Amino acid sequence: MAKKTEASPAGYEQLKKDLAQKQPGRFYIFSGEEDYLQRYYLGMLRKQLLDGPAEDFNYHRLTQENLTAQLLYDSIEALPMMAERSMVQVDDVDLFQLPEAERTKIAETLADLPDYCCLVLTYSADAFKPDKRVKKLWEAMQKNAVQVEFRYQSERDLKAWIVRHFRAKNKLISPQTCDFLLRYCGVSMTHLDMEIEKLCAYSEAPEIVQADIEAVAEPTIEAVVFEITDAMAQRDFARALSRLDVMFKLQPEAIPILAAIGSQMRRLNAAKMLMNAGKTADDLAKLYSLQSFAANKTMSQARRLSERSCERAVLLCCETDFKLKRSYDDPKRLLEMLVLTLAEEARHD
Repeated sequence: MAKKTEASPAGYEQLKKDLAQKQPGRFYIFSGEEDYLQRYYLGMLRKQLLDGPAEDFNYHRLTQENLTAQLLYDSIEALPMMAERSMVQVDDVDLFQLPEAERTKIAETLADLPDYCCLVLTYSADAFKPDKRVKKLWEAMQKNAVQVEFRYQSERDLKAWIVRHFRAKNKLISPQTCDFLLRYCGVSMTHLDMEIEKLCAYSEAPEIVQADIEAVAEPTIEAVVFEITDAMAQRDFARALSRLDVMFKLQPEAIPILAAIGSQMRRLNAAKMLMNAGKTADDLAKLYSLQSFAANKTMSQARRLSERSCERAVLLCCETDFKLKRSYDDPKRLLEMLVLTLAEEARHD
């Protein structure tokens, strides 16, 4: 039976079910921000479909550079050698932008996929944005594909995954240190996987501790922004500026740094308003699609700041953005002045 395309967790669950039953479907569309999971499940599909002496013969990978409607058709129709099925992987190609004749032929191909082939269209981040006005192609996808969106995992799932990864390397990590690792390194499994490798190579002790993370792990810009906000609330000018220096090492361009700081200031302002309205961190998490630890941290910071400071912080970020984009002064000096002014504003609370 044809499976409908769906941008919901149902597609992800369907993929897991297919693999658990060792019966991969005929057509998947992979997209989403968590590329670690996309690579993991592509590997699982390849293992189940192509595990044999003719793996290279039965695997076809197409990209923007070589894809044509005819090559896609030929790859899909090619009979597998010494195996029951073949796999065709198409990476980051917007089929909806192809010439009409190409789109029409591809739509016809997708509407009649053979049972012996598994087609996977992969897209980085949120690049899969179907143009539903291209009706024939969209209908062929909608009727035949399972859309799998790999989203950042929940805090609970991430913690379990982190513990398993450390255990596989004969290392322990406490729940508290696990929390710190997520706050410090973010929720990308790709980034966390690299940091876990570094931590296990660095520490000779049986258990990973916070000091290990601070010594060798690379923080995310968002984690450093939280530290700057903490320093603001504590009126610690030196620490706020030192963390800004860390941000410049992670991201040498001023505008992305300001964007990160500005986003947190807006979240702080929203947290303050929600708090005044009797709302909770859960409401903030829903509003900004935050992990629970990030929402709780933001609410905690907002409690230490006045409503006036939160509002002023947003305005100061807007003013700095205006100056940056008009080359008003040296970008780093503008951001240093912003951080100092934010801390000074907090001092008057």
